[in-house]
Amino acid sequence: MSYARYLRLDEVLAAQEVRSDAHDELLFIVIHQASELWLKLCLHELRVARDHLAAGRLRPAFKMLARVARVQTQLAQSWDVLATMTPSDYAQIRPHLGGSSGFQSHQYRLLEFVLGARNPAMLEMHTGAARAELEAEMARPSLYETALRALRAAGLDIPDRAPEGATPPSDPRVEAAWAAIYRDPETHWDLYELAEKLVDLEINVARWRFAHLTTVERIIGYKTGTGGSPGVPYLASVVKQRFFPDLMAVRTQL
Repeated sequence: MSYARYLRLDEVLAAQEVRSDAHDELLFIVIHQASELWLKLCLHELRVARDHLAAGRLRPAFKMLARVARVQTQLAQSWDVLATMTPSDYAQIRPHLGGSSGFQSHQYRLLEFVLGARNPAMLEMHTGAARAELEAEMARPSLYETALRALRAAGLDIPDRAPEGATPPSDPRVEAAWAAIYRDPETHWDLYELAEKLVDLEINVARWRFAHLTTVERIIGYKTGTGGSPGVPYLASVVKQRFFPDLMAVRTQL
């Protein structure tokens, strides 16, 4: 077993199939392929972390959640590399992209669904196995719902919330439970640490989305994205989307 064989490098390094003579097309492909690999790792870690939380094993989940936050930092920084591409550079590549768009990334949509933002309308752009995987995820409790169940198991007053659908707005009872944890961390240390791990995820997703927004704005301005995606207006609308609204809202109370 060699390094190249173990990593299947012949296949990996042959997967960057450029379709133009543009110098920056390889950059464009590598950034997006690498991002999909990081997303695959994020999904792997988040799903197992959710299983640990569901079983009441909070501490093993913390390492996985911390790892995802680090990966999100890598994802955000990748936009800095892509931002070295100018509008002129991208104009040489764009005609070769056809109807393809990052908006179609089912792994990115899965990440949103796992965390708890589940907009059923987003299913419409996916078919086959990708759509089936997204639909299956919608039937499971999200990471945040699973975290709230851990609070309920600890005796805190947490209302039942459906696992499907978009993340609901902040709930006063859930805010009160998080406030109790933050005001007495010694009594609720594991839940206190869980709260901070979730906030790390929340903030790092926001940073990643903002970096995406500014990179797209820098390269294509307010033009419609490939595949008919709305581009900058859509990206701006999701920067402030919250996966864990109660955890962010409670900070105003403390």
